[in-house]
Amino acid sequence: MEYLFIGLAAGAVLAYFIFARFNKYRSKERADEQSVILMDKIKSVCKFITVEGDFSEIYHYENLKEKYVSLLLGKKKAIVLISAKAHIGFDLTKIRMSSDNDTKRIILTNFPDPELLTVETDFKYYDKREGWANPFTTSDLTDISHDAKKHIVDKIPQSGLLEKARKEALETILLIEKIVETIGWKLDYTALESNIKDQKQLH
Repeated sequence: MEYLFIGLAAGAVLAYFIFARFNKYRSKERADEQSVILMDKIKSVCKFITVEGDFSEIYHYENLKEKYVSLLLGKKKAIVLISAKAHIGFDLTKIRMSSDNDTKRIILTNFPDPELLTVETDFKYYDKREGWANPFTTSDLTDISHDAKKHIVDKIPQSGLLEKARKEALETILLIEKIVETIGWKLDYTALESNIKDQKQLH
């Protein structure tokens, strides 16, 4: 009888350790799955951080490359109305994050600065003047297109679009924090806190 009791006790202890070990393994496995899902979700949410801006500008073009030709054959000038749409966003490959499954933390160590993703432009020509023997060429039109697009790009820093994109990024990080907290995890962005504080003070 005594041996039976010892055997049952030993079996119970052994079963407890097996169960605890299995439970720990399942818990770790579940944490691994959660961390992968959370980081995928963060990247998915970040894809939607884009800011769009419309521009309408008057650009004065004059061919200055062929100065001596222009003197002899007449100047080429044009007034160009530029309609443009600029998209500001973030390069997601620059996001740096990792997970600490033991403490259930997603650690965000780098969030990139906003940058220009695309510029779509449309041109209308007004007061297009050609030299008497110096007509516009395909190369001139290419130059105008290039210079007019650069004219828009140069306007973007003063447009407020970059600041708007930074605000969107800040709000997205705070949204991600809420998402992470719904399943009992924590978003650790202490590495970004100085930048985030600066952004909060601006708004």
